[in-house]
Amino acid sequence: MNLRHFFNYFALGLVLFSFVGCASVGNPHDAFQLRAQKLATGIHKAYAVPKDKASRLSPIILQNADVYRIEPELIAALIQQESSYRSNAISPIGAMGLTQVVPRFWQKTCPGDLMDEVINIQCGAMILSSYFKSAGYDWFKTLGYYNVGPTGYENIPYYRDAGNRYAKSVFKYQQQLKEHF
Repeated sequence: MNLRHFFNYFALGLVLFSFVGCASVGNPHDAFQLRAQKLATGIHKAYAVPKDKASRLSPIILQNADVYRIEPELIAALIQQESSYRSNAISPIGAMGLTQVVPRFWQKTCPGDLMDEVINIQCGAMILSSYFKSAGYDWFKTLGYYNVGPTGYENIPYYRDAGNRYAKSVFKYQQQLKEHF
């Protein structure tokens, strides 16, 4: 085979590969929808969250997981730990919504209605991301910070122990969710 034929076949191969390769990639929106559906099914089965609620919240969880580079299963597990997927949850200290954000600490960083599911999940993910950096990229410590605050976790043994128990519980919920995929 001469060089000209080689390049013709090579070019034809590239063209065919690009068509086959592009066809196999598919629409990114479809891939996102499949991920959201898989997450919703997992949340429904693992935590007994109604299907419609799991389907509504899964895309929000995924979007924020992608933006803040957090495993979606971790955000979903945190929501289970914090509110058991009750959007209207308010704690005795005033923590609000799915991720139980305390407005007096986060109102400047997370403006808007913290009872809104989109705003609340976005705020919770942003807080996790921020704590992840300040916790030295350690998810266990990050979750402890989320629960009791960085100062309490670092300076008060009782709070550190509480934060560690919290982190273990969230990781247990995360594992429970992963088992339902």
